[in-house]
Order: sequence, then structure tokens, then C-alpha cells
Amino acid sequence: MSTTALRDAKRLPRRSWRPAAVLAAVVVAFSLGGCGYNDFQRLDEQVKAGWSEVLNQYQRRSDLVPNLVATVKGEASFEQDTLTKVVEARARATGIQATPELVNNPEAFAKFQAAQGELTGALSRLMVVSENYPSLKANQAFQDLRVQLEGTENRITVARNRYIKTVQEYNVLARSFPTNLTAMVFSYPVKPSFTVQNEATISAPPSVSFDKPAPPAAPASR
Repeated sequence: MSTTALRDAKRLPRRSWRPAAVLAAVVVAFSLGGCGYNDFQRLDEQVKAGWSEVLNQYQRRSDLVPNLVATVKGEASFEQDTLTKVVEARARATGIQATPELVNNPEAFAKFQAAQGELTGALSRLMVVSENYPSLKANQAFQDLRVQLEGTENRITVARNRYIKTVQEYNVLARSFPTNLTAMVFSYPVKPSFTVQNEATISAPPSVSFDKPAPPAAPASR
């Protein structure tokens, strides 16, 4: 047998496998598409992007707190307990390392959520208490910071709502059959989201009373 014939003979088995390999690749591609693999890829990236935006807005709010506290400190009679709670709440919120992996850790996510909710409540109380100080309300620097804070709170709400919607879509895919099998095979766990209870808590305005005790009655004249 000539050299050319031998070379052609060696190529035959390899050529015979090519159609089978191509067919197998097509089957795998259709299988992955049909079982939701591509949807998991898309939604997982959307969740990460949504979470990043939530963090950006929380960071924006955190950056406003030092200037806000410094401005309020100028009001000599302002209650220090309120300021202390804001500072402590910010410290706890910023003390949690908010990495992208946090969205896959329900326990860590819950702690982050609670810390941010506490800061929301502390800032809300600060705004309510400030209403009792006319000179502070007239302070332009304070009013500018207040407007920035209100705008940031609105952006936080929008970012959180978008994140919640994306996580909901992702979790439905992760729990539904047969895409739940894909989730198990490729390690796409259900992701935590902001809870309804937390939403209700941070949305409720704080109850603050400015009632002052009545002055003691003057002694009766004899």
C-alpha cells in the first residue's frame, strides 16, 4: 500500500467522528438553551449589576452622613443621643464588607440589610428632630444636605426595587422545573432579597414626641 493510501486510511476514522462531534455539540447547545442555562447566565449578570447599583446608592448616602452630622453639631442644644445613633448606625453599616458574593449568602445579606435599615431609621429620626430647631431649618448648608439625602433615599428605593424584581425573576427560574435541575447542576442557588418585613419597617416614619414637661406650678401666695 502506498504512503498516500496509508495516510488516507488513517484519516477515515477521524473524519467519521466529525459529524458525530458536530451533532453532539448541537444537541448540547440546544439542551443548555432549553433547560434555562442561558437565562441563568443573563439573570445572574443582571442581579450583580442591580446589586452594584444598590451599593452605589447606599455608599452615596453614607458619604453624606459626616457632613450632615458636622452641620447639626453646630446647633448647641441639639439632642446628642440622636446624633450618636446616626454615627453608630453608619459605623455598623460601613463595617460590613459588601462584596458581590454577599447576594449568595443569606445570613450575611440579612446582616447587611439590618444595618442599612438601622441607618435609615436613625437618619429619619434626625430629620424629624431637626424640625424642632428653627435656626437649623434656616441653615442653608443643612437644607442642601437634606435635599441631597432625600434624593439619595429616592435613588436607593428605585435601585432596591429593580434589584428585588430581578432577584424574583431569577429565583422563579431557580425553583421551577426543569430549570431547577440546571440550577443544581451548575450551582445557581436561590438568592436572598430584601424582605417585606424590612420594607415596612424602614418605610414607617419614626415616632418622635417633642412634648415638654409642664413647668412646676408657682407656690400659692399666702
